[in-house]
Amino acid sequence: MIIELGEHPSAFATRSECDAVLPHILDAPKNDATIETLCFRPDYGQRTFPDRIQLSVARGIEGERWTKAPWLKLADGSGDPRIQVSILPKRIMDLCWRDRANTPHPGDTIVADIDVTENNMPVGTRLQIGTAVIEVSDKFNTACIKWKARYGEESLRWLNHRPYRQLRLRGILCSVVKDGEISSKDRICKLA
Repeated sequence: MIIELGEHPSAFATRSECDAVLPHILDAPKNDATIETLCFRPDYGQRTFPDRIQLSVARGIEGERWTKAPWLKLADGSGDPRIQVSILPKRIMDLCWRDRANTPHPGDTIVADIDVTENNMPVGTRLQIGTAVIEVSDKFNTACIKWKARYGEESLRWLNHRPYRQLRLRGILCSVVKDGEISSKDRICKLA
């Protein structure tokens, strides 16, 4: 689907553009989806795009900042495993990330053309990617103040609009339940 942005597209997606493309976003593949991008964040503000990433139950993404400075912690100060891996729907990224030369990548571990709604991937859904298995967590992924600065206030409000929460427009957060390696050529498959 082509999103009509007018003669002079704005730097940010407008609410009307977001609403107009919602049916297209919800029409994403339900299973067996291709990975668009893998992102590795060694530290704050840093992103690399490797062909392969190692996942570990104990350490999340091997070498990633989650082990050093997670944004959500357990009572003992260690990283909450519910946020080890994030998946952003490709159709959301394509809608909101317009200035790719001057604006950072959202930083999600995986960008894929897949339906991450609660109906398609309820909490506890296990996903096989390469030799690793991850599980959809109960931690809701909100668009934050960084999203507003990078991709605009209107898309931020739209992603977090309470009636849309079950759509998980900002993507999903997952924990690693089986160590393994994922690659940019792997597919995301729901396990029974």
